[in-house]
Amino acid sequence: MGSHRNALVAAVRQELAEARGTARAVLAAAESARGEAQNRRRLVRDAYATCLTQLAAAREAARDDIQRRYQDEATKLAGHLRGLATVSATGAAGAPWRLWAPSEPEPGGRPGLLRIGAISFDETTTLPGLVPLLGAAHLHLTGPARVLDEVITGVLLRALGSTRAGDVQLTVYDPEHLGETLAPFAPLGPALVGPGGLGSLLDDLVEHICRVNERAGSEPAPWRLVVLLADQAAAAELTAGQQAQLNRIARTGVACGVHLVVRGLPLESHPTVERIVVRDQIATCGSLGRLEIRLDPPPAAERITAFCQGAAERLRAGPPPARIADLEPARQWIESSRNGLLAPIGDSTDQTLVEVPLDDDTPHALIGGPPGSGKTNLIYTWLGSLAARYGPEELALYLLDFAAGVSFARYAPGPRDPSWLPQVRLTGINVSNDREFGLAMLRHLGEELRSRAQAAKRYGAGNLAELRSADPAGHWPRIVAVIDEFPVLLDGRDAIADEAAGLLEDLASRGRAQGIHLIFSAGETALPGRTELIGRFKLRIALPKAHGILAGDNLAAAVIPRFHAVVNTMSGVAGANRVVRLPDAGDRGAWRTVQRRLWRNRPLGCEEPRLFDGGAVPRLPAAYRPSGRVPSVDAPVGSSPGAVLGERIDVAAQPARLRLGRMPGRNLAVLGTRTDEACDVLAAAALSLAAQGPAHFSVVCLAPEAERAAARLVAELPAADWYDTTDVHFDLTHSDVPRYVLGYALDEAGPEHQAALRTLLADGPEQRTHVLGWWRSTARLGDLDTIGAWVALDVPGADLAPLHPQPEGPVWHPRRRRALFFDRSVHRTPEVIIPYEVNSDHT
Repeated sequence: MGSHRNALVAAVRQELAEARGTARAVLAAAESARGEAQNRRRLVRDAYATCLTQLAAAREAARDDIQRRYQDEATKLAGHLRGLATVSATGAAGAPWRLWAPSEPEPGGRPGLLRIGAISFDETTTLPGLVPLLGAAHLHLTGPARVLDEVITGVLLRALGSTRAGDVQLTVYDPEHLGETLAPFAPLGPALVGPGGLGSLLDDLVEHICRVNERAGSEPAPWRLVVLLADQAAAAELTAGQQAQLNRIARTGVACGVHLVVRGLPLESHPTVERIVVRDQIATCGSLGRLEIRLDPPPAAERITAFCQGAAERLRAGPPPARIADLEPARQWIESSRNGLLAPIGDSTDQTLVEVPLDDDTPHALIGGPPGSGKTNLIYTWLGSLAARYGPEELALYLLDFAAGVSFARYAPGPRDPSWLPQVRLTGINVSNDREFGLAMLRHLGEELRSRAQAAKRYGAGNLAELRSADPAGHWPRIVAVIDEFPVLLDGRDAIADEAAGLLEDLASRGRAQGIHLIFSAGETALPGRTELIGRFKLRIALPKAHGILAGDNLAAAVIPRFHAVVNTMSGVAGANRVVRLPDAGDRGAWRTVQRRLWRNRPLGCEEPRLFDGGAVPRLPAAYRPSGRVPSVDAPVGSSPGAVLGERIDVAAQPARLRLGRMPGRNLAVLGTRTDEACDVLAAAALSLAAQGPAHFSVVCLAPEAERAAARLVAELPAADWYDTTDVHFDLTHSDVPRYVLGYALDEAGPEHQAALRTLLADGPEQRTHVLGWWRSTARLGDLDTIGAWVALDVPGADLAPLHPQPEGPVWHPRRRRALFFDRSVHRTPEVIIPYEVNSDHT
């Protein structure tokens, strides 16, 4: 008796060891073979059945009192199996009905096993009873028709609830009840096949399988789930040909995405056929051997109907956008841009991520779509994906928005969020009326291109990858310049458009070798005379209803839905399309979380990006205001103090300066009728001059509307005299320090003062006395030779022609808070500046 017990103990130990080893091996295999979906499904299904059988044998042996000490081992094995069941039937596929809710698979994930009940080993151990279906097997059920229909109802709900809406196409053959058996699924509109239609259905399925086989290697989508509910009469009428077709589908259907759920018809044996036999509420499955599954009670019909109605609504609404979180890498900033940039912008119809390249082969991208099609959303997505993969040392971003909005403001620090995207060097918003800033950015990129080309020549490098290898200590990130609604920059036939086009063509042709990439977006790409420039953009991304982005015979953009795009890396030719589903990246709150994480991880010394907001008025910086301390008369003064007039429209946000040396003509005329801006220009000039050293100011105010601003200026200046219409002085007097005569509305000076003013303008600069005056009209300026610089506010371009000898220059369109500045000793053509806000009421 003792030898028998010892042998039994040894047998149970061996059984448990094998079962544990099998479970561990399966878990490891499932983890390492995640990309091999078909193999993984087979392994999990077979291993789950094998482990369940071994557990049952161990439990049977453990009933003997002498084996109680091995009960813990069996319990551990049950825990492994429970974990394996959780992995194999996630979410709606395996949750008990009381906890059930629809769920979608992860991108790239495949369907797993489906729960039909529970397996009880004793009062402490219960495991789910799982059966395979989608991507793995057919189901053949025998037993009482009522119970089988309940099992089929539960299986269908789990299969539909654990896949995306539209991924499963349902067909029901129900000749006896004409579809009433599965009535709760009616909202999904399943294809119903009535009496006499079985033959045609089988023929259609065989043809579908043949078509899928012809597309060897393609993933079947959607799955076709065919439920055959036959009574005795229908089974008796089954012909030999139909039986042969049915068996053929059983052999070849699973690999082609066709799955049968059969009740009442014979089905030949095959590895893909899972047989379920039901007696009362107990079922056995071929893959689980003799293990008994107590069937779950069926879900309520109202619950099924509610789910199907929701799924039908989601299907009618079209596929939802992808998730922005799905595009983020496991670890940020580990990619190198040495050979190019590669980042996903969404997923394809099979839920695999679609990566878009920017490299030597596809250096530049063109995005197109009508208003509301999602151009800005696509740019958000692309920039976010790039920023998560490439750090500030690998990627530099220059962003320009001509779409009359603030799309790129999120990437720069603001009053409510001090964070910024570390890769951004420059952001321009509200620049639809400031093409000069776009030109300034292109000039900056042109200088960077020349710098890189010179470095490459020194090292004998042919492209950026070779330069980075030859100069590993250098700082050579790839540059991506994004210009939203770029046709605005090239609109018109003026000097700005011509120079911008020349710079863009140079960047597009030579930038690819130096790691400078352009991303343009537009509603339409019609640019007369710019076909050579557009032709350099091989990467084309067309949004719904886009025109002019893809080739003329490529109509793919006309049929894609919202939140989708056509990606084409062959200049838009038909046949090179890939449809991508885009995420909704417009949630600023969600983006702020991502940006703050990247911002906190920014490297030491990462500088805040330059933000140019065409809708904001810059204020006079504190550095250009007097400190409040009266400068000593003995303090040194530069030979040419610089008067700050406003902010230049350039990349560096530098002030526009007027040097006032001891040379003829070193006076300033402010021209126009906008009082507040004229007063601000004079105030900025005076305060910046006062901040540079000892000076004396004479303020002559001849306009009542300017008295308030003039009084404020006098109060802030260290040394100033006040004159008004009752006491006008334009005398040229000797002074030990520079003297500046600030004249408000000098066109109001009477004839008795005109001679003195002309003498002051002509002779004053050589004696360190300069006139900074405001004239509301150009007609009364007098001798133009005595005024070497002017700032025009709301003066039409035609009225300015006598003031500068060069006919070329920007086409001047007067607009609020913009001025045209010309200094004949410096400028060849006038430049547009932004007058500082100095003494306005809200400053």
